[in-house]
Amino acid sequence: MTKQTKNRICILTTGGTIDKVYFDASSEFEVGSPVIEQILEEAKANIAYRVLPLFRKDSLEINETDRLQIRKAVEECEEDLILITHGTDTMTETAKHLHALGKTIVLTGSLSPARFRSTDAIFNIGLALGALQSITPGVYITMNGQVFEADKVIKDQAMKQFVAL
Repeated sequence: MTKQTKNRICILTTGGTIDKVYFDASSEFEVGSPVIEQILEEAKANIAYRVLPLFRKDSLEINETDRLQIRKAVEECEEDLILITHGTDTMTETAKHLHALGKTIVLTGSLSPARFRSTDAIFNIGLALGALQSITPGVYITMNGQVFEADKVIKDQAMKQFVAL
């Protein structure tokens, strides 16, 4: 969906669990095509947005070059509201590269693929979009029903959730 750029949201996709698909032949998960547009269409989201897929990587495979590509994409977005779907394992590392850009940036992901019947992806995307439209400029992470300042949160691997520092 594309409309005017004022109040339009730029959605950058990078892969991660949110976009993973299961391949029976190899019994493994691989990052598939972005699911965000399908989720927004099914939710009948009444927002102006555009989707810009950057790459399809597990977040453990995202490196410094990728993070610079994400930063450059954010800088080049004409929109001031940016949603980034990202794998959860290195989401906080990527967030560190996005400070001081003067935009409202929210990173979100999921602990189970969006294509699964039982997933946190849809909830996290909804929370991210709501937060994005109501918070002040800065960099945030939305997971587990909470909005965190990106530099004040970590992923607790044992609890499988994000917690404030």
